[in-house]
Amino acid sequence: MRAQDSATAQTPIAVRPMTRGPALPDPPVDLPAGRGGTLLALLGVVTFSLTFPSTAWGLESFGPWSLVALRSLLAAVIAGTVLLAARVRVPAREHWAALAVVAGGVVVGFPLLTTLALRTSTTSHAAVVVGLLPLTTAVFASLRTGARPPRAFWCAALAGAAVVISFTVVQSGGALGAGDLYLFGALLVCAAGYTEGGRLAKVMPGWQVTGWALILALPLAVAGAAVALPLEPVRPTAHGVIGLVWVAAVSTFFGLYVWYRGMAGIGVARASQLQLAQPLLTLFWSFFLLGEEVAPAAPVAAVAVLVCIAVTQHTGARRS
Repeated sequence: MRAQDSATAQTPIAVRPMTRGPALPDPPVDLPAGRGGTLLALLGVVTFSLTFPSTAWGLESFGPWSLVALRSLLAAVIAGTVLLAARVRVPAREHWAALAVVAGGVVVGFPLLTTLALRTSTTSHAAVVVGLLPLTTAVFASLRTGARPPRAFWCAALAGAAVVISFTVVQSGGALGAGDLYLFGALLVCAAGYTEGGRLAKVMPGWQVTGWALILALPLAVAGAAVALPLEPVRPTAHGVIGLVWVAAVSTFFGLYVWYRGMAGIGVARASQLQLAQPLLTLFWSFFLLGEEVAPAAPVAAVAVLVCIAVTQHTGARRS
């Protein structure tokens, strides 16, 4: 035993020299795959479906520019508090360009353009934006990430978009107003923000993606509030305050958190098609909260949209 121990002790141990290689990418976060990711994305869709009615309530008390500025400012305060409490590190330099796209598209661009549109458009008519958003987001995601969903996915996505657009246009009497330019612009910037946010949520938690995007847009929110509040009338009402709090705390912060986390888990293109249900949910809330009329064809459109969603989720899951 002594000879063996001595031999063992004298045997040199190979040590791999330490080298300074390239910096490793951020470790992937724990992503909710399958049903968990789908449920989170659906929860995001439900919160987003209340955004237009809540914005309409907010416009009862605030001007459009003031409402958007206060919405971003309040959401940034919530995000900053959470980031500080959790002692989250500042994102790496290579992530700030994507965060700027999220901030410009989702935090500033979409809220501002849709709020301006809602001055002249009803919430049910504005739902046409959300009707096209799933298809537009899937196209952005395919171009940006290189994902190639199967042909059946694209056919179902096109069919779902056609059903939603036809339903909302018919309900609005087939007339397109001046606010539609704002709505189509909002469609493009939001799809870009969703795509970049979904990509970032693979390397950092979704709430951090939302939080840092809000912090990045904070200077614009402060400047916008300082300029808009003295120029636009402020008439505080219960509806106005509730609407502001909802779009800031729920739609902008919590909703984007669960939405980005769901997209990171099941894929941007697949998750985006769940938003086909959002216009119909918005129509329900518009009827229930705002008293707007809903066409009798709503149940038929709802069934058609649900079929399209089922096809996109099945084909997307099979390809994954």
